[in-house]
Amino acid sequence: MSPEQHRQKALKIERSLAKLTPELVEIRIEAAMLAGTHWLNAALHHLGANSAESDVMHTYMLTVNEFRRLSAADAQLVAMLAEIEDLRPLHVRGDVLGGREAADHACALLGRIRQIAENPVVPANSSL
Repeated sequence: MSPEQHRQKALKIERSLAKLTPELVEIRIEAAMLAGTHWLNAALHHLGANSAESDVMHTYMLTVNEFRRLSAADAQLVAMLAEIEDLRPLHVRGDVLGGREAADHACALLGRIRQIAENPVVPANSSL
């Protein structure tokens, strides 16, 4: 998928996310993760860290070496998406207290991911 295709999908998911009420914790976290994944992939493709045929699905499914390689391209994006993913076991699959706050946090992280992904910067000492 091209960076622009990822961008369009992320924006479509974010438009749907904006229509949800705060009580819909599980779907807000899931939507933030899905849109964030598209933003991450768009940035990684733009930076040349991953080809259009190689998308990240979940940060927790990456090998240690792949996680470190992609973090070298943009550590903030990878870390923020991982943080959203870490909310899922407790608040999507589980019913731990604080779900609404967790969903708000996931949405805030998504906003930061979008801001960075829309203007990815190749690190100065990078071979990307």
